Amino acid sequence: MTAGLQAQNWQDIYYTAQDGLRLYARYYPAPASRRRAVLCLPGLTRNSRDFHVLASFLCDPHNPQARDVIAVDYRGRGRSQWDPNPRNYTLEIEMRDVLDLLTIGGLADVAVIGTSRGGLIAMMMACVRPTALGCVALCDIGPVIEREGLVRLIAHVGRVPLPPTWEAAGELVHGISAKSFPAVPERDWHDIARQWFNDDHGLPTRGYDPRLSEALTLIDGPAPELWPQFQALAGMPTMAIRGELSDLLAESTVNEMRQRHPRLTTLTVRGQGHAPLLRDRSTLVAIDEFIARGDRIEARGPDKSRLIA
Repeated sequence: MTAGLQAQNWQDIYYTAQDGLRLYARYYPAPASRRRAVLCLPGLTRNSRDFHVLASFLCDPHNPQARDVIAVDYRGRGRSQWDPNPRNYTLEIEMRDVLDLLTIGGLADVAVIGTSRGGLIAMMMACVRPTALGCVALCDIGPVIEREGLVRLIAHVGRVPLPPTWEAAGELVHGISAKSFPAVPERDWHDIARQWFNDDHGLPTRGYDPRLSEALTLIDGPAPELWPQFQALAGMPTMAIRGELSDLLAESTVNEMRQRHPRLTTLTVRGQGHAPLLRDRSTLVAIDEFIARGDRIEARGPDKSRLIA
């Protein structure tokens, strides 16, 4: 399933971080719904556009389980302001920015879909403010991060060339990703390129601050394991989504997650690597059904006027 990024079915949200930075999020409303809202948290260099197809599916009025969706741009990504101090590109500060957005919107008990870095932020949120989360889907991330995949990700930050045209952008993204995503139709890569890059008067421009690389370091040996953070999700429905060809989340880690979490739902996205694109219909339906199973329909929905103020 694909959907053009040009279909404006969202509202733009701008809000101010505690340190004065101007941040952005997309709000996909489902006006008649009083179901649990969804919060989408992207990966390291990615942004709210990654979730357009999924968000459009979840808020669709023809979906009997339609619900509001909010997808964020971390500082320095997408349409959020670049931080003058790259040392502020940290999980802790990005989590604080996300929690501030929830506070501004009067939101709690949300369903969080966290891809890669977004899943790490979700686990941290469960430790810091557990009432913010009602259920969590971790997309290709877990308590053990494979060093090979981590090295590959960090090596690419700030080093992807800027294509001169959108046609070239589609070819670039396809060339970089096709080997790890053989199941993704070739026609989709031009839409995916518009997720990676911002649009500057009809031409692609960088979708994130290249100085993000200055905030990233590799440690000798394996990355620290995050089982205590994962255990913070034990009291809520949790889903582990893994790309079949992922080099960041091992199948053995998912098996151990299943043993440690009695309410864990798992999904393998065939023919995709890190991180699954959340565009194919079977994955969209699986996420929709997972959230619906964990629904607790509130007597009062979110104050939507606060979200778009």
